[in-house]
Amino acid sequence: QVQLVESGGGLVQAGGSLRLSCAASGRTFSSSAMGWFRKAPGKEREFVAVINWSGGFTDYADSVKGRFTISRVNAKNTVYLQMNGLKPEDTAVYYCNFVSNWGTKQPYDYWGQGTQVTVSS
Repeated sequence: QVQLVESGGGLVQAGGSLRLSCAASGRTFSSSAMGWFRKAPGKEREFVAVINWSGGFTDYADSVKGRFTISRVNAKNTVYLQMNGLKPEDTAVYYCNFVSNWGTKQPYDYWGQGTQVTVSS
């Protein structure tokens, strides 16, 4: 059974930073690509960042490039998202997931509870 537990969200002023964590289990974490996604009120869930199994390759949505950094520690089955230079438009619930297709950034169809990030202007 897949479990995804996100944490680290909160309320921060524009320009601030947060570091999100995601503890994952139920699939072979060390051989899986992992991604971060977010859902803002009234919008569809969208891709944010992805990292390959070894951490050697990453990709980002254009809206967060240069501000967010995804990383992972396979020994801890944990993936992180360091978010710097936060903007009000980054306000959303953030989710992590295993990624089934690197090209399309397609996540599997199960989700954790997410972690709320709110950026005030």
